[in-house]
Amino acid sequence: TLTAPAPFADETSCQCQAPHEKLTIAQARLGTPVDRPVRVYADGIFDLFHSGHARALMQAKTLFPNSYLLVGVCSDDLTHKFKGFTVMNEAERYEALRHCRYVDEVIRDAPWTLTPEFLEKHKIDFVAHDDIPYSSAGSDDVYKHIKEAGMFVPTQRTEGISTSDIITRIVRDYDVYARRNLQRGYTAKELNVSFINEKKYRFQNQVDKMKEKVKNVEEKSKEFVNKVEEKSHDLIQKWEEKSREFIGNFLELFGPDGAWKQMFQERSGRMLQAFSPRQSPTSSPTTRGHSPSRSPSPPFPWLFNKPSPPSSPKAASASLSSMSEGDEDEK
Repeated sequence: TLTAPAPFADETSCQCQAPHEKLTIAQARLGTPVDRPVRVYADGIFDLFHSGHARALMQAKTLFPNSYLLVGVCSDDLTHKFKGFTVMNEAERYEALRHCRYVDEVIRDAPWTLTPEFLEKHKIDFVAHDDIPYSSAGSDDVYKHIKEAGMFVPTQRTEGISTSDIITRIVRDYDVYARRNLQRGYTAKELNVSFINEKKYRFQNQVDKMKEKVKNVEEKSKEFVNKVEEKSHDLIQKWEEKSREFIGNFLELFGPDGAWKQMFQERSGRMLQAFSPRQSPTSSPTTRGHSPSRSPSPPFPWLFNKPSPPSSPKAASASLSSMSEGDEDEK
């Protein structure tokens, strides 16, 4: 497990004691003794260190079963002279390489073109780089003499990522990054922004904040409306269920065949039985010369044929005597 960054070549106290015997690529791929790792060298600018750089170094590290990877990083002066201005200075680029897991040693202020003296000094067996001819410093390919000496091993470039691509993105979206850094507290002078552009960017930031607030309000409103709709749907559903239950109970009581009608019919039948008189049988025998066709007299004639009140005591006594006589006749 790696617990410390890779050492710098000019600060390490452990000098390479391995004999610099000439190795072929076939011999290196078969494997070397533990005390004789294959010393592979990779160089570059490594500005804005990214995954493409790391993948190239991973390939250089794993070219052979037992390898020791040295990485050379060119200084700012050399880079600005032959390639151009960098985003990161040399100290930042050195430090970025030290923390890559595939790097065993970092060589600061590496030469632009590799010389035999440099290769001998660092006991370099092979040089790793992509196979595309690298024209620079008046040469069509700065690695031409390395290839001719049989010391060159190619690596593959990672498509879609490079330092130039990253810088192109920043330049393309310059206004966005300038506005963001102004919002984070950087000054217009630090960003090399004019007074007019500063005011424009700050105004755009305010507009964006207002848009964000409006967007948040709209989202919250939509959430509130959705919640109200869900609750209203639940309330309507519950109301429909209660309504069906109420209507069902009402029909059970007051419907055509409901319990209330049955109870009313039973009570009305009892009342009719209580108030209606019983009729005498039509086949009853005649008594004392009465004809069979005679209609039966009511059981309580005095309830239906009430006599008029007597005008005098004598008349009242006469009526009582007549009633008694009538009773005797019925008997």
